[in-house]
This record gives sequence, C-alpha cells and structure tokens, in this order.
Amino acid sequence: MGTRVLKFTVTHPDTEPSSQAVVVKLEGLVARANEQATAQRDGFIQVRAASARKAELRRAMLEVPIAHLADVGEVAARDEHELDKVFRFRPGASTFLAFRAAARGMANAAEMHKEVLARHGASAPVLEEFGRMLDQFDAAVELGNDGRTAHLGATRELEAVAQEIVRTVRVMDGRNRQRFAQDAQLLGAWLGASRVFSGPRGGTETEAEAGPGVQDAPEGGEAKPAA
Repeated sequence: MGTRVLKFTVTHPDTEPSSQAVVVKLEGLVARANEQATAQRDGFIQVRAASARKAELRRAMLEVPIAHLADVGEVAARDEHELDKVFRFRPGASTFLAFRAAARGMANAAEMHKEVLARHGASAPVLEEFGRMLDQFDAAVELGNDGRTAHLGATRELEAVAQEIVRTVRVMDGRNRQRFAQDAQLLGAWLGASRVFSGPRGGTETEAEAGPGVQDAPEGGEAKPAA
C-alpha cells in the first residue's frame, strides 16, 4: 500500500509544503519496510539452512561415529564392566537439543575411556571426525539461533513500520479527498491506492501483494480503506 501511494503521489504531486513533508516521511518509512522485509527473509533462510545442516549432521553421526562407539562399547563392556551402560544409549532423533546433549556426552565419555576403547577396536580417526561433526553441529545451532533472532527482530520492526505507514497515509487521505472532491476518477484512484488489502494468515498471495501495509483480517479477507 505504501508503495502504491508513493507511485500515486509521483503521478499526482501536491505542491502544498505540509503534504510534501508527509510524502518525504512516507518514502523513508517504505524504505525502512523494504529493508526489514529483506532482513526478515534472510533470517528465515538462515534458520532453514541451519535446520537442514543439523539434520544432515545428525544422520551422519548416527550412521558412523555413534554406531561405531556403541558397537565398541558393547564389546569393551564384556571386559570392562563399568562401561556396560556408558555407550549403550544411542542419542535419539526426537529433538536437536536432546540429540546434541546426548551426543556430546557420548563423545566426552569416549575421551575419558579412549585407552580402554582403543584396546577393543575404537578407531581414532572416527572419534576425531565425531568431534569435528559435533563442533559443526554446534555452529549450525548458533547459526539458527542468530537467524531466529534476526527474523523476530525484523518482524517486530516491520509490524511497527507498517502501522506507521498506515497512519501516515491516513494523514494524506484528508488532503487528497479535498483535492479530488470534484474529480470522481482521481478520487477513486486515490482510494484504490490507499486501500489496505489483507487476507487469511499464512503467507497467502493476497498478503504478499499487499506489501508493508498489510493488516490482519477475519478469515476470508477484506479490503479496508486507510482512512
């Protein structure tokens, strides 16, 4: 909506100083909204990328280093009974947080008992790779946290800017209704440009086209004038 109104003002400029000042303000708000929309999307992409990387690393660790440690631990426990339960638990896949804690605990236990495990076939390169994978997993967790923080911050800023855009256009509305009171065609064009379109939540096409001036609407959607 903010972008449509700016385009309308370029086509139908107002020479009144106070109106020009409001247009300048709107230009700044729309620029801020575009910046925050980009930051919001970048944060979302970062979260998705981190989630995919964590899933990839989890599968890889379960298939090789964790399975290797569990097998070696089972053999070692026959001679070293205190290891009976140390490596029996294999981290599940319920949540990334639970997996991270369990896998890190298994790696720490392997380091504590590395001499015993080595005597029963534990592979040093496999264990070293396990440590690198865990470090990469931690980095992916941090990447996802940073992306989530950026996404939420941009979303809140975008909501605030969108509200300010609507308030600014409402200020412009009175002047333009007065300007075009005798011209039904231009008045209708202004009302169309300043109308806020909203639809059902969930990233529908209607919302995406509405731009930074989107407001929530009841199920089914409706169009509301800015004034």
